[in-house]
Parts: sequence; C-alpha cells; structure tokens
Amino acid sequence: MFAAASLLFVPGSRPDRFAKAKAGGAGLTIIDLEDAVAAGDKGSAREAALEQVSSDGEGWAVRINAVTTAAGVRDLAVLTECVDLPGTLLVPMVEAEAEIAVVVGALEGRCPALIPLIETPKGLRNTLAIAAHDAVTALMFGGGDFSGELGVELAWEPLLGARQQFILACAEARKPAIDVPFVVLDDEAGLAKECAQGLALGFAAKAAIHPRQVPTIDAAFAPSEGEVAEAREALEAYEAGGERAIRFKGRMLEAPFIKKYRAVIARAEEQSNA
Repeated sequence: MFAAASLLFVPGSRPDRFAKAKAGGAGLTIIDLEDAVAAGDKGSAREAALEQVSSDGEGWAVRINAVTTAAGVRDLAVLTECVDLPGTLLVPMVEAEAEIAVVVGALEGRCPALIPLIETPKGLRNTLAIAAHDAVTALMFGGGDFSGELGVELAWEPLLGARQQFILACAEARKPAIDVPFVVLDDEAGLAKECAQGLALGFAAKAAIHPRQVPTIDAAFAPSEGEVAEAREALEAYEAGGERAIRFKGRMLEAPFIKKYRAVIARAEEQSNA
C-alpha cells in the first residue's frame, strides 16, 4: 500500500548525493535514471542505483527510462538479472496499460510496486486503464512533460483541467495520485500554496526536487492532530446515532461525509506506520 506524502528525486548520475537525499526524510527517495541523467551517463547511473539498492534497499525507489526507449529496454534487461530489486519502480511516459504489462512480464513474479507517470495527452486519456493494473500502487502526474506537450507554463492554472481528469481516473481506480514537483526552489510560500491546492483537488502526495521541500510537503499532506481528532469524534457520534444522518457541530453528518472522515484516519495511520 502506498502511504508516502513526499517523494524526493536524486539523479542516478550523482551517487555522492544519495546519502543527502535519503537524509531529507521523504516518504520515498527515488534514484532517477531518466530526465536527470544525460544519455552518455545512463549505464553508470543504472549501476550506481542498483548498487545502492543492493547495499541499502530500504526506502529507495528507482525511476527507469520509458520502456518504449532503448534505455528503458536496457534498464529492464539489467533488472531481470538483479538479485535485489527496489521496492518501487517509477515508469515514465506511460501511455497504455500494455507498457505496464511489459514491465510485469519482464520481471515475472518479482515485479516491485509500480508508479506510472502520466505525462502526455494520450497517457491521460488512458489513465484509468493504466491505473487499474494490479501492479500499480499509485500514479504520478508528470506536469513537466505535459506542459511541454501543451506548450504552456508549468503552473497551476494551465494544467488544472489535466489534473482534474487525472484525479478522476485515479479515484475511479482507487489508486493514490501524486502531484508534479514545484520547481521554484526559493518560494516556500508558493510550494505550500500548491500543496494546499493539490490536497483540495484530491492528490495524496507530491514529489520534490530538493530535500528542503520535503517538510513543507509532509506538513501539507499529513492530516493534522485536529483533523484526526475531529474525524474520530464524528465517527463516534455517527455510530452512537445509529449510523443515521445526525447534526454534528452545526452541520449535517451522513454517510457520504463519513467516507472522508474514515479516509483521514486511514491516511494518518498509514503515514504513522510508514
């Protein structure tokens, strides 16, 4: 089950940064073999990533290259021969469920949890089918590539419609949705605002590109003590009222709202156990 609120990327070509990235305390630390790595460094980055996983696999994930590329095919070929696999693989530029099936088939019964990145209009159109695959544990909205596809700025407003479609597909498949990183490193207020907007829309987590972004993301996506306390109080009141519509703190409390309160408690428990 996916429970992380924050995900931090570190380039596979910079093994000197691995320890610092892990110390950032993100729910999941991802060694990136794709966008952050130059074509000539793919092989050495792959080797460094898998060496790190082999020596200390706890809490590490790896983003491979797209399985429709030569680099992605090489990634899969090497992974099939590895004794130690990461607990999670991120698969970029996914546009069809068949790409997930390729990864699962290549790794057979050893396939880690998969997080597809939806980064194109075609991928967005097929998000529900991709999300429905049993190997998929969560999905990430790849806003950087998506903004390039649309020819718009990587900002909240231009991508709002795409985010909404993405969230609806994830919700129907009952898979957590992860939002794209906030790329302005020195704007903590902007990061906090975008986290709040993502949470309000239905995202369960957000990726980061620098360790200093992690605390802000975790604080935004983790239920507060007050929210958890209110959820528990609401559930107790609802059960005491015979699980019928009742008045609670000046509002009507009925079954649809109970789902949200239960989700708050479940999220808090998942993150405390992560």
